[in-house]
This record gives sequence, structure tokens and C-alpha cells, in this order.
Amino acid sequence: MASADILIGIDAGTSVIKAVAFDLRGRQIAAASVPNRYASGADGSATQSLRRTWDDCATALRSLGDKVEGLAARTAALSVTAQGDGTWLVGRDGPVGDAWLWLDARAAPTVERLAASDTDRARFEATGTGLNTCQQGTQMAHMDRHTPALLDGAEVALHCKDWLYLNLTGIRATDPSEASFTFGNFRNRRYDDTVIEALGLSHRRKLLPEIIDGTVTTHPLTAEAAARTGLLEGTPVSLGYVDMVMTALGAGVYGGAGDIACSTIGSTGVHLRAVSSDRVHLNDAGTGYVICLPIPGIVTQVQTNMAATLNLDWILGVAAGILSDVGKPVKHGEMVARLESWLAASAPGQLLYHPYISEAGERGPFVNADARAGFIGLAQHHRFPDLLRAVAEGLGMATRDCYGAMGPMPSELRLTGGAARSPGLRGIVAAALDRPVRVSDRDEAGAAGAAMMAAVANGVYPDMQACIAEWVTPLLGAPEQPDPKLAETYQRLFPAFVAAREALPEAWEKLADARSGASAQEKQEGTQDEP
Repeated sequence: MASADILIGIDAGTSVIKAVAFDLRGRQIAAASVPNRYASGADGSATQSLRRTWDDCATALRSLGDKVEGLAARTAALSVTAQGDGTWLVGRDGPVGDAWLWLDARAAPTVERLAASDTDRARFEATGTGLNTCQQGTQMAHMDRHTPALLDGAEVALHCKDWLYLNLTGIRATDPSEASFTFGNFRNRRYDDTVIEALGLSHRRKLLPEIIDGTVTTHPLTAEAAARTGLLEGTPVSLGYVDMVMTALGAGVYGGAGDIACSTIGSTGVHLRAVSSDRVHLNDAGTGYVICLPIPGIVTQVQTNMAATLNLDWILGVAAGILSDVGKPVKHGEMVARLESWLAASAPGQLLYHPYISEAGERGPFVNADARAGFIGLAQHHRFPDLLRAVAEGLGMATRDCYGAMGPMPSELRLTGGAARSPGLRGIVAAALDRPVRVSDRDEAGAAGAAMMAAVANGVYPDMQACIAEWVTPLLGAPEQPDPKLAETYQRLFPAFVAAREALPEAWEKLADARSGASAQEKQEGTQDEP
């Protein structure tokens, strides 16, 4: 019989579900993935089928079994993480409708109402988390007022990973990270009556599941789940923390001397710093998250940009579109390959660009649905490389802006995501913060973070620190120091970046009103033209 020498991490993202096999010392063996799907509506809805999500998870695990010989007998344990926030309601007979995802914007008026209440600061002081439409608390508060039948038909309100854990083990539970930043207190990792009352959900408290820590508690894989996944009944399963901190854990947010931080600069930007729970900086604006790590007394402060490398995709796409229009079509990959040479062909710090390209506005370190991207300082001599550099520098400025909302700059930044692959972008981010950056060689950081919890829970390591020392630290590259002259340039540029974005909200609002009025007029004229 094969020895149990594999740990499986499941990472169920918004667009793909991955199942990744690691050996007990953290080396990745194989990975399998299944595309995930969600539906969006004109009303701001973004929903996903619970049953299909479980089907896709089971398929990913069976596909992993096709790649790893003897996977079932060799699996010592598995753990699951997934996209955060959102509301996955389950009743007596199964799902209550489709899940509301973190992308769902229908709770916007409820967020505005709750944020204006006298109790919201107390809620923020407990959770460390600003209100947003993506959160389960605001979504449930919106449902309670507008579609109460959804909550009436539910027995428990779960998150995505909790739903998968229920299907794997039969246990209805959530983890300390999502429980505390939504309904609890990050200091004790329990539900908090003040928070639940501030959300107007005291009468719905019975919907909140038990909180379990997957580094301490596991449950066995059920016979039904074993039949669906191809794994063995009784295999220990850990409930991971939310995907943001699992990715950061796997990429190096904790471990080493000084004040460590980790940024995932991909399509969106996620910026986290690990601190003890008694050193959390709660900003006056009431924005960001505080999310527990699976390490006693350690939490992450979090700020997130709605769009990061999406800004680069946009400007490269514009250039590619122009070339195509004049009969010289190029592929996106060809444009990306020119990125470094274009950055080198332009002078730093000549323009400002605010990277708020998302249609949903911005959420870190401020929340404004009307916020939009824009250039400031254009002159006749500027060319495309100057615009591209400004966009890249905008990502660096936005990263610094987010860390500034969490306190002093960290002593070292670990970097992952698309930006980590570009030397030019790494240099810009390092200089913007005036801090060294290190890049992890870990391919699947989220799944690795989840598997690390299973490793600790099942005694492969005595604690998470020992696991980090073997799974994470050896994969970190050497520190890349910021260029002193570039750091000095960005030190002068950053105050202009902040002053401009603080002055722009009125313009954003008027622009949104103008667009809204034009759209309404066009719609009315279109109706009048109908026969």
C-alpha cells in the first residue's frame, strides 16, 4: 500500500477551480483546473450556481487523480480555500437560489445606509473592515430588507469555501478569517453582538455557522464525497481561510525579520501586511480589511485596488487597436513583450495616472464607485512610452497609497501576480515604496497556503512557523533594492498623486451625473423613435 505522502490544496476562484497536489515538504507535484462560471445582470447582480460549483470542484479533484498515480491512497489530507465575501445560502433541502458573489453590487444602497448610521464606527473598530457591497453582512442586510424570503428559506449562510467544505465533510462551518471581518472581532476571532446589531441582523443570527480553525480541527471526507472525487472516505479535510490570506501566506506575507508585506498585483491589486492583532492601524476613513492569519495573534491588514494590471491591458489594447485599424494587427503578447523597452524609453515621474479603470470605481484606500482613471500633466511632447510609464507608475503610487492607509511603509515587500514577472514593474513598485521587493517562485500560492493548514493540522509540522520555513522561505528570491534616484523621484511625485485624487471626487460625481443624464435622454429618444 502506498504511503500517505501528498497534501491537496483546493483553490476555488471566481473564474477557475484548482486542485493542486504537493508533497509533504511543499514541492508541487501536479495541478488540475476547471473553468468556473458566473452570471451577471444589468441590476448589478453577479451570481453562481452552488451545485455546479461543487460539481466543478469534484471534477478538478478527479482530474488531479488522473495526473497523479495512486492519488487516493497517497493523500494524507486536503484543505479548501475559495473566493471571499459573497453569500451562499443553504436550506434544509440544499441551496437557496444561486450565490451572491463578491462582484454583486445590488447592496450598494444598503451600504450607504449602514455607513451613515451612528453604530458603524463601532462595527469598524471590531471588525477592522470597511463596508462594501461584496460582503456577506451587507448583502444579507440588503436581502433582509428587500428579499427576506431568501433568508427565511435558509438554515445557514456560508461562503464559497464553506459550501465546498459542507459537500466534502457534511459539516456546516466557517473559518475565523471570514467570520471576524464580516460579523466578528479580529482580536478574539469570534462573532460580535455589536457588529451583528450594527448590520441590523440580530434576528438572523441563527444563520451564522460554527467557527472552526482548519489548523486545529479537521473532519473526515464523507462516503458520498469520496465517490464523487475519487479520494478515500475518511481522508482528513481542513477548512482553509479566505483565498486572499491563503495566497499571501503561500507567497510569504509572514516570516522573516521586520514588518513584512505582500502584494498580489494581478488583474486587481491586493495589498496585505502581517501584524500582531494589538498593532493594527485603523484608519479614519474606515476602509480596508483586517483578516486573521492561521497563526495565533497574527492578522493581516488589507487594502485592495479594483484594478491593477487591467490598466496595462487597457493601454496596450488601445495601442493594438490603433495598429489593427491601420492594417498592422498585433497580438496582445507582442505588445507585452515590448513593455520593458517602452518603460526604458521614457523618463520617470513626468505624468500622473490614477489607475481607477474599473467600471466599479475604487475601494482602496478609499471607496468611490464614481472614481475613474485619468492622466494629469500631458504636454505636446509626450508619446506612447510616456503614457505607458505613467500607467505603470500609477500602479506603484496606488500600492503606496494603500500601504499608507495601514500605517508606515513595510520594511520588505513580497510580490506576486502579473507585475512580479516584469523587472521594470518590480523596480517601479520598489521605488514607489522605497523598499526592497522579493518574488516568490511558488506557482499556486493560494492552494499552497490551504495545504499548509492541512500540514499543520495533521502533524506534519508542529506549527505554521515551521511550515513556512520549509514551504515558503526557500522559494523567495533575493531582495531587489529600490533605485535611489527613482525612489527620490517618486517621493516628490506621490504628494501630487494624492492631492489630485483628493480633488477629483467632485469631478467624478459630475461626470457620472452627465453620463447618467445622457444615457437617460438617449433611452427616452430611442423609445420615442419606436413605431
